[in-house]
Amino acid sequence: MNSILTSERLLIVRNSNASRRLELLKEALAADSIIPYLGPGLLLLNSAEPTIPHTPEAVAAAFNRRALAPSRIRTNMWSVAQFIEQRRHRRTLQTWMAEIFAAPAAPTALHTWLATLPLSVIIDSWYDGTMRAALAETGRTDVVEIQGVPRANEIGDIWTKAYDLSGREVELGSKAKTVLYTPHGSVRPAANFLVSDSDYVEVLTEIDIQTPIPEVVKDRRTSRGLFFLGCRFNDQMLRIYARQIMKRSSGPRFAVLDAAALTNNERRFLAASAITLIDMPTGEAAARLVG
Repeated sequence: MNSILTSERLLIVRNSNASRRLELLKEALAADSIIPYLGPGLLLLNSAEPTIPHTPEAVAAAFNRRALAPSRIRTNMWSVAQFIEQRRHRRTLQTWMAEIFAAPAAPTALHTWLATLPLSVIIDSWYDGTMRAALAETGRTDVVEIQGVPRANEIGDIWTKAYDLSGREVELGSKAKTVLYTPHGSVRPAANFLVSDSDYVEVLTEIDIQTPIPEVVKDRRTSRGLFFLGCRFNDQMLRIYARQIMKRSSGPRFAVLDAAALTNNERRFLAASAITLIDMPTGEAAARLVG
């Protein structure tokens, strides 16, 4: 069958229906009626072995090579980061994250294509700065990046900071044509990282009432849907953030994922969030969008 509906009410489209849906999504992106939500899986489009981590587990492994965490938390990025922060100080955690993500990742053809579109919002949920690099390569001056920042480094009620593509700190971007929103921070230009458990304590306390999400993002998502590419939702932290960022968006919502690889939690999340699953390899979907 080309499409099926699971017992959990998860709509999955396959084969010719998936190809047709991608054609429509390509048109929707070009028309700025849907927001791309990018994940670390896109790093695999250029290389089967990226030079920087492409999963939270890979970040945890990079941390463990520097300071071995207790076995019970060793594979959990957020908990290992908290262990480092408590034992080695926040400055060490930030330095190590900057080292881990120091190697620039070349933009994929998908990033380069997205950078040319008149998109109101692009969401990048990883730390690598690849989407930023693609936008910078176009020479555009109408882009502002808004990054989540750790409260540990701030005084006062500051949740985000904004930068232009030269790295200069600017106003929060209400007049920018394109807002690049990196809710967990990014290695560039200022090594802002939300990564430890303590980073998220206040954020998760406030995120249900949307306080940490920039007003410009909340305004622009209202009339748009979301399209998840290169994302997984196999951790509660990832699900919480995605759920809150898509909150009050008009829809529709789509995600490219391998249906056979989904966890039960991912299936429930996708179904509860009314996200239609396009069952296709990410590389194939990216090629269809760009081609």
